[in-house]
Amino acid sequence: MQWTLNYEETWVHRLNPAFKLVFFLLLFLLLLFIHNPNIITNITVVPLLLLLFSTGHQKKVLLILMLPFLLLFFSSASSMMFFGQGSTTWWKWGLIHITEESFYRGLHIGFRALNFALLGLLFALTTRPVYLFYSLIQQLKVPPRFAYSFMAAVRILPVMLEEFQQLRAALLIRGVKKKKGYRRITQTITLYAVPLLSQSIRRAHRIAVAMEAKRFNNNKRTYYYKPTFSKFDLLFLLYTTIGFGVAFWVGDTFPYFDSTDVRQK
Repeated sequence: MQWTLNYEETWVHRLNPAFKLVFFLLLFLLLLFIHNPNIITNITVVPLLLLLFSTGHQKKVLLILMLPFLLLFFSSASSMMFFGQGSTTWWKWGLIHITEESFYRGLHIGFRALNFALLGLLFALTTRPVYLFYSLIQQLKVPPRFAYSFMAAVRILPVMLEEFQQLRAALLIRGVKKKKGYRRITQTITLYAVPLLSQSIRRAHRIAVAMEAKRFNNNKRTYYYKPTFSKFDLLFLLYTTIGFGVAFWVGDTFPYFDSTDVRQK
């Protein structure tokens, strides 16, 4: 079963995964404390350029992946614009009340959500889970038993989905008819949940025994993959720092929105 997308490896893929994870979490925190819609609009360009030109994926694939996030942008922005509060009314009709304050707050929330989505998508498309877990063990000193457990769980998810598809196909071949009403819920639990849960318990037990036998709880281990820091980490740090700095300077010096602070006073 194919679970990966074809892509060309770029310099963003060569970043240290632990560094990338920590740095992205810091960027998430930074976005929470930005209340100027001019600045956060400019910041959107920084991850967007990386996503379009430095992930190695085809543009049509990126467009498909970005469609749900664009929908999230419009839905979050419009809900705040149409039903927000403010003193300067622009348009009112029934429950819909668009004010100057609600418009800028909605725009700000929409771009903040879009930035979160772009950063998350950029991290997901340029980070291999295996490298991430090995980097967490070696750079952030995460206990191996936790990291390897998560790695095993990631590997098992496609297997579980494939078992679900096989079970559904087997039930269709046997001609099992679906009941109506509330009895359909109990039938679904009996036919799907119980077999899949029992298989998962047996598989988890076998994996736990195998990991214990291989001494995966020992911190003194050798590793096949050894993620290290490189010049690409410094390049990414410089790009993000300069990009955010320019976004702050342009948004503060040449504002194109009247509002510079969307917090309610």
